[in-house]
Parts: sequence; structure tokens; C-alpha cells
Amino acid sequence: MLVTRLKFMHQKNRLCIIFVFASILQIAGQDTNKPADQQKLEQRGNEGMGFDQQKITHHFLLTKDGGVIQVTANSPDDKTSIDEIRMHLKHIAGAFSSGDFDIPMFVHDKTPPGVPVMKRLRKKIFYKVELVDAGGKVVIGTPNPKARQAIWDFLRFQIREHKTGDPLRNL
Repeated sequence: MLVTRLKFMHQKNRLCIIFVFASILQIAGQDTNKPADQQKLEQRGNEGMGFDQQKITHHFLLTKDGGVIQVTANSPDDKTSIDEIRMHLKHIAGAFSSGDFDIPMFVHDKTPPGVPVMKRLRKKIFYKVELVDAGGKVVIGTPNPKARQAIWDFLRFQIREHKTGDPLRNL
């Protein structure tokens, strides 16, 4: 009986040690400063946008006519990221104007608020790409109140999801 009990305790200790090591390995593979959902968002962003989310900064700004999506490289010397950002912004401006919101739907793993209305009213919305130091921006605007509200809903969602800290009210 004593031998059986000692074997059981020895097995139990082994399982505890294995569990602890497995937990350490899992934690070591993650950025512990970010929740798992944020890490998944960044991974899908890397894939969907074509650049490393750790090397760039997003800003989403609401304006009286719509808003702005701005992306810049964190380093002005990072020519690769700057080129990738500019290519991405040109791509999404064209895609959004034709009603294609596949990239934000992929990155966020859901349809962002405002997208159905922005698709339906796409001919009433303009998208203009502008270059800025170390990146670029897409200016989005419309005179249509329903389209403008949809743009604001879309941008507010982006602000929250990307945790940019940008104002949730229009400028």
C-alpha cells in the first residue's frame, strides 16, 4: 500500500512539473503585455495589410465630412515599411470605393460597423490617398449624412480595436 501511494505521489509530482513547464513555454511564446485577442488582431493585420504592425502606427480621425485613416512607419528610415504602407493605402482606397471591405473584415474577423452602409452608398463616398512623411493617409468624405455616419461608425470601431487613443468625436 505504501509503495502504491508513493508511486501515485511521484506521478502526481511529475504531472505538476509537466504542467508548469508547458505553461512557461506557452507564456514565453506570447507577448505578455497584450491580450490574446490583440495579438490575433495584429497577426491578421500583418497578413492582411502586408506590413509588420509592430513597425507602424495607425491613426483614425473623424472629420466633419468623414475621416482619415493614417498609417506611418515608426522609423522614418524604414523605407520598406513606408513603401508597404503606401501600397496598402492605395489598395484599400480603391477597394473601399468599389465596396470591397474584405481586408478590414479579415483583420477584425467580423464586419466592422458602418461597412454595410458604406458598401450600399459607395458612390456617394470619396477616398483620396495622400502621402505624408513616413507613410500616407486616406481621406474619406461625403456630403451624404447616412454615409458620413457610417464612416464615423467604421472609424470609431477602428480606434477601439487598434487601441489608437484617437478622439472618438469628430474634429
